[in-house]
Amino acid sequence: MTSRMMPFTPDDYDSKGQLRLPLLFWLILLLQARTWVLFIMAGASRQQGAELLELFYPDTHIFWLGMTLGVPAAVGLLLTGYRQRWPALWCAWRWVLCASLLLSLALMLWQSGQEGDLFSPALWLPALFDLLALLWLLFSRRLRACFEAQLNRAE
Repeated sequence: MTSRMMPFTPDDYDSKGQLRLPLLFWLILLLQARTWVLFIMAGASRQQGAELLELFYPDTHIFWLGMTLGVPAAVGLLLTGYRQRWPALWCAWRWVLCASLLLSLALMLWQSGQEGDLFSPALWLPALFDLLALLWLLFSRRLRACFEAQLNRAE
């Protein structure tokens, strides 16, 4: 067999025969759910929790917006365990994650335009990571195969 016919090695599959999700996918989910991660960290450190949230989210509206934008990633984390049970939902979830990243980027740019702070590193660093995550979700051959393989298996 040529590498073109079998693009992944046997080590790329788990014991169920599913293509393993790349480590970068898990990191992207954490990136998208960053407000949820911070919320959990704040809850774990009871004394400094409110101060931690105040440091990163001085405006509570932004905090709730971040929680809302993190819901697709949090659901995506849960769906990874149900790839075989709900293959159509799993295959569609890649596009939900992409839409969530696009919405996050648009809202970040809109908010910075409203504040007149378009060149702030506090804006561009998260926006750059979100853009890179979006590009990887769209163009990673291995990740695309992880999502498409489940749909093909269910048919």
